[in-house]
Amino acid sequence: MLIKEVETIKPIKPLTPEQQRINTLKQQVKRSQDAVKSERQRQQVAKVQQRLMKAKAIKP
Repeated sequence: MLIKEVETIKPIKPLTPEQQRINTLKQQVKRSQDAVKSERQRQQVAKVQQRLMKAKAIKP
């Protein structure tokens, strides 16, 4: 890294409590959306596995 690059980096100000709360809520939303997505995928996989087991049981 060059000296002029280091000099041009602006310091990051700490977030206000209100901004921190908004950021935390946004992160919670993202985690919740990911959890819903993975649960839907898990349910789809379980459904397909059940259909495969049924198909195997029917054919001797």
